[in-house]
Amino acid sequence: MLVQMRSTLLEKSEKIDEIKALMKRYRILGVANLHKVRATQLQEIRRKMEEIAYLKVYKNTLVERALRDLGENECAEKLKEFMQGSNLYIFTNYNPFKLALLMEKSKVKASAKAGDIATEDIVVQAGNTGLPPGPIISQLNAVGIPTRIESGSVWVSRETVVAKKGTVINESLASVLSKLGIKPIELGLSLKAAYDEGTVLAESDLQLDIEEYKKNIGEAYVQALNLAVNAAYPTHEAVIILLSKAVSEARNLAINAGVFLPETLPELIRRAHIEALTLEAKVQEKGQASS
Repeated sequence: MLVQMRSTLLEKSEKIDEIKALMKRYRILGVANLHKVRATQLQEIRRKMEEIAYLKVYKNTLVERALRDLGENECAEKLKEFMQGSNLYIFTNYNPFKLALLMEKSKVKASAKAGDIATEDIVVQAGNTGLPPGPIISQLNAVGIPTRIESGSVWVSRETVVAKKGTVINESLASVLSKLGIKPIELGLSLKAAYDEGTVLAESDLQLDIEEYKKNIGEAYVQALNLAVNAAYPTHEAVIILLSKAVSEARNLAINAGVFLPETLPELIRRAHIEALTLEAKVQEKGQASS
């Protein structure tokens, strides 16, 4: 018994030393949720990330102990709330925001099982199920999906939300969704938090709306360009517009001042021609009036 205890303590001590060595080698420590992650998925994620990260499952208490041994008591306390349940620890020098995005993209859709929690509202679209009439009608109706029979098939009469985000999927609904070919469950690793050289970033901090960022950057660019043009500040992007504007204003000034230049001569001749025609018309009008 004593030998077994010593062996266990030695094993724990070795694991803690291993974690400390990894934390000295890598800048980022990620905490990812392993709940409902299938072994095949985990293997695929390991393969995709093998060049940028070291992934290992450790007991949460050992990681917390390693952090405290390294003098990171405050961060250990902050990370503790994210270190509940079964976790995969990710050691990397990769940007944590890119890491979260990479893990998000690695998620896949899967069929629901009884007890799964809907990761988003589950919607059954109206239309032909492709299934023949039979027990399926009562099964669909039992989970709140209205049906009708048309052309020898069961049709869903209208779009129906069968489960709201966060609700538990029961066995009946899981069976119906499987028969309809609907895969509503998103499976994969979720980065719950990342420790980055003294800073703890929660999952909400790591989630980036790329399209929104692109939109904001585009709007900022347009506003900055307009400001530079209106202030006549010759940046690389604004100088072409400023030169074009200057040429246009100089040409208009020369035309209005009657300055003869190769660029203004055609417009001045055109205006003179119009004025001559107008004058001729007025002279003819007066001549006809006097006669």
